[in-house]
Amino acid sequence: MSQLLAEDHDPLRAQHRHTNLYTDLLRTVRELGLLKRRRGYYFIRIGLVVAAFIGVWVGFGLLGNSWLQLLMAGALALVLTQVAFLSHDSAHRQIFDSAHWNDWTARLLAGGLVGMSASWWRSKHSRHHQAPNQLQKDPDIDIGVIAFTPEHAGRRTGFQAWLTRRQGWLFFPLLTLEGLSLYVASVQHLLRRSATKVERIEAAIVVSRLAAYLTVLFLLLPIGKAGAFLGLQLAIFGICLGGSFAPNHKGMPLVPATMKLDFLRRQVLMSRNIRGGVFTDFAMGSLNYQIEHHLFPNMPSPTLRRVQPIVREYCELHGVKYTEVSLLSSYRIVVDYLNNVGLRARDPFECPLVATYRG
Repeated sequence: MSQLLAEDHDPLRAQHRHTNLYTDLLRTVRELGLLKRRRGYYFIRIGLVVAAFIGVWVGFGLLGNSWLQLLMAGALALVLTQVAFLSHDSAHRQIFDSAHWNDWTARLLAGGLVGMSASWWRSKHSRHHQAPNQLQKDPDIDIGVIAFTPEHAGRRTGFQAWLTRRQGWLFFPLLTLEGLSLYVASVQHLLRRSATKVERIEAAIVVSRLAAYLTVLFLLLPIGKAGAFLGLQLAIFGICLGGSFAPNHKGMPLVPATMKLDFLRRQVLMSRNIRGGVFTDFAMGSLNYQIEHHLFPNMPSPTLRRVQPIVREYCELHGVKYTEVSLLSSYRIVVDYLNNVGLRARDPFECPLVATYRG
């Protein structure tokens, strides 16, 4: 007993124990074979998604000059969301053993079909994985249209302040612009002067895809219908993609920039899982298993459901809070949190890690 008390008051031993928590979990998962590639699954899934993409454009050509094309716009947005999920998995190197094959699969899916830069997204997303919800480190909580801390909200004046006070209620309408924002950021990243040779190749793929899309759209449809098609497709794409990522971390504790955290707690305490069945897995690209994805980012997405009970039990055993809610509850939490920042300026550092490490 005295030895345990001594360890609790020795920060080096406590940190070593926390580090071993993840190491032990990783060893168990690896021994169970849960990190093995699922190439057959991904080949079938990629084939089906590419077939659906082609099918949408065949339908587009058959419909011609008709307002029914808006159905094709919605279908295209849903297909592109699934392509983006596949590119995400490949960028995390979940499909192939070869990093080169994974990287180029991600680039071709994102650039050739969606029209986005996988390089830009991967750079941003990797920094998010390294420090989820940590101030000055996680790019997903940088200052943008939405303010994530009272400090950010307090700096705003005029229209920005008006928007911030209502940002929770405006969150879903703002998601309709998320798709356009992703395209703009991708093109800006690829066309910068310091772009690498690979990024210049990717730029050619992305620009060609976007140019071909707009050319076909405005050549085959009157400008009004083409504009409606484009607007609806971007809006649905933004809602589907943003609505899949937003529930995972928004409204979870924010971490001060200088706080040092062990890997398991850094990933689990800042992430939220979404309950649901096969449909939820499909609609969210298995990102509803966000805790497991952050702990094992190169684990194939269909395996995340299998590892979840192991992770949840392990966290409960070691007193690490494991958060899982329904999809509707997660959206309610996100809206309430954003309104708290914008309206009532709640202190975001209500973090269980602070109490843990003080102890």
